[in-house]
Amino acid sequence: MSKTSSLRATLSTPFPCSYLTDKEEQLIMLFEPEHNAQQYYPALITMGFRRSGDQVYRPQCPDCEQCQSLRIQTNEFILSKSQKRLLNKNKHFTVIECTKPKADYFSLYQHYINTIHKNGVMYPASIEQFESFIACSWGAPIFIEIYDGEKLISVSVTDQLTTNNSTSWSAFYCFYDPNYTAHSLGKFAVLQQLQLAKTQNIDFLYLGYYIHNCQKMNYKNQFNPHQRFINQKWEAFD
Repeated sequence: MSKTSSLRATLSTPFPCSYLTDKEEQLIMLFEPEHNAQQYYPALITMGFRRSGDQVYRPQCPDCEQCQSLRIQTNEFILSKSQKRLLNKNKHFTVIECTKPKADYFSLYQHYINTIHKNGVMYPASIEQFESFIACSWGAPIFIEIYDGEKLISVSVTDQLTTNNSTSWSAFYCFYDPNYTAHSLGKFAVLQQLQLAKTQNIDFLYLGYYIHNCQKMNYKNQFNPHQRFINQKWEAFD
């Protein structure tokens, strides 16, 4: 019997979609004793699931299938010309990988949410919401920081996943200084995750859900080649 065959789940009631204003969202939400979660999550993410805090979920919407889990095989990724230019533009930034969150993360997160997502469900940012959102009692995320000199300007919360056959990272959440719009920190952070993952022989980087009709989610198809989870299987895109 597979690790995931006996998991218990519930289906949420439909609610307004956070990404497509004319749609309703519905989620499959799993619940399982926390001591087992670390075992089953690496398999579940290959089937299109994600986590928010300790909650593991997947969209199961009544009339929409636009959410497509997207992943990149790190040893096949090819930089585009624009991505090379971005790396060169931001070459003066310093990138650090940490295993523990730091006290100054919240002020950066608060600035990001209250500026970029002030119309979203996470506004206004609070320390309690922040800690419960990024925390994972059954996992040990790493934190990829980007500095401009001594100033922290970006943090990528990144889950580490291991199965018998592969090792992967999941780009759980990135928050950054909105004053650095010209430096495309969201895209730059993904490029840093890819570079670090490749040097550490990580097989895949999962970027969460790609949504074609949502501008803040469709940038993910700019990282090529990549794979998307469609109709219960991974399909390759160049």
